[in-house]
Amino acid sequence: MEKRRFEEINLSPEIQKGISAMGFEEMSPIQSQAIPVILEGKDIIGQAQTGTGKTAAFGIPILEMCDPNNKSLQALILCPTRELSIQVSEEIRKLGEYKKGIQVLPVYGGQPIERQIRTLKRGVQIVVGTPGRVIDHIRRKTLKLDNVNMMILDEADEMFDMGFRDDIGLVMDRLEENRQTIFFSATMPKEIIKFASKYQKDPEIVKVVHKELTMPRIEQYYFEVKEHMKTEILSRLIDIHNPKLTIVFCNTKKRVDELTDTLGGRGYLADGLHGDLKQSQRDTVMNKFRKGTIDILVATDVAARGLDVDDIDLVVNFDIPQDEEYYVHRIGRTARAGREGVALSFVVGRRDGNKLRNIQKYANTKIKRKEIPTLKDMEATYTATMLDNIKEEINKGELGKYNKTIDVLIEEGYTSFDIAAALLKFYMAENKYNKHEELDMVDFGTKLKPKDMTRLFINIGSRKGATPRHILAALTQETKIPQKYVGSIDVYDKFTFVEVPADYSKKVVKNLSNKRIRGSKVQVEVANPRKK
Repeated sequence: MEKRRFEEINLSPEIQKGISAMGFEEMSPIQSQAIPVILEGKDIIGQAQTGTGKTAAFGIPILEMCDPNNKSLQALILCPTRELSIQVSEEIRKLGEYKKGIQVLPVYGGQPIERQIRTLKRGVQIVVGTPGRVIDHIRRKTLKLDNVNMMILDEADEMFDMGFRDDIGLVMDRLEENRQTIFFSATMPKEIIKFASKYQKDPEIVKVVHKELTMPRIEQYYFEVKEHMKTEILSRLIDIHNPKLTIVFCNTKKRVDELTDTLGGRGYLADGLHGDLKQSQRDTVMNKFRKGTIDILVATDVAARGLDVDDIDLVVNFDIPQDEEYYVHRIGRTARAGREGVALSFVVGRRDGNKLRNIQKYANTKIKRKEIPTLKDMEATYTATMLDNIKEEINKGELGKYNKTIDVLIEEGYTSFDIAAALLKFYMAENKYNKHEELDMVDFGTKLKPKDMTRLFINIGSRKGATPRHILAALTQETKIPQKYVGSIDVYDKFTFVEVPADYSKKVVKNLSNKRIRGSKVQVEVANPRKK
């Protein structure tokens, strides 16, 4: 299917602005198929995995069709877990940031219901919730369904597996018949098809079918990283591999701009390529890349389409792509014209891990895990390279003009060993690896199995100035948990998820609750488990 840009759809300027602010350029396959159909008011059954962009596939049409002047509930989204409810509401809120008057509320168990009731009374157009808490609100008459014209089931198969079928049916039976019903599910067992037929009218099936592909012979590796470490690790890998030309792929144009500026500040010859650039600007960047004036190209998928450069030694997936086909297209930029190539990917948390597994299954390929290079590894690489360079110069035998300088020093009583050591010291002072910084994890080698980890919810996020560094500092200071045992830290606008060993979870909840992070008193609780 031909890829489409969001500008090709007839959306309001406010929604287009929200999409652009999030850095999205091109629709994923599920978005390009589902959004136009939903905007037409049709019922659909969409089959899509987590991480394919399905939230925007239904979130954008919801925002487009919601009336901000009507304060009643207009769209209801059911999700299997609290975590997914929060993530979905957060993304819809960001997409609709510039459409004033639209309120989005996640409702789920574990949070005081009184707080949710107060918000509902003020007027909310979009509710995202778990079946149990939604039913609770319906029974309390705090959630009125009279004006709901869009009903979405997200990850329907997961909800059925968790035993929510009857609860979903109870909610569906309370809705008006004249509504639009949308089902999204990773799988489509007969049970879901039969259930959908009871509540939908002539639904359109939306399913992404992958094209046949040829996988190039490329060395493929991935690194388990934390989000804030990506740039430092990218710098280390580029310095170790020392490629002639490198392409670094990002998922959004905003990320491209940020990373290009950061790499430039670190002294790399880098430039960016994304859909906001005029054709003349793209041509200028590509000419610089082909001529070697720059040796790192940071790009989005849409901008890199049709890229015809044969000397690319290294491709880095700074962000794991949303769609498996994108991965194959990306890494195919290297190993062209019979040459060898290397593709490296950064994996942050389980969501990226799930995407990577889907990629390996789809492309029938093996992507091997590698340890993150330490500063000691880099020093060893630099030393080995330096010694090879020295040997090469000696073997050339073209050092005659330097002999007189060495003779002067020897006549003054210095030994050849001392002279060599001093020169080596000056050479090492130019070590480009000295610019690298220590990462804020003690030991990447210590790995805990996911089943040994517990995910915690902390009610502070980036709006209060919290960063992964602040969360990590609070954890280690208040709970004495070893820094190396802290797993992924995902900071959102108003909250944070952090993984800790299961044995430490009770202690963290007890010791960190009511403590202050960035001046705000926080509450900590165990989050719903992630989907496996």
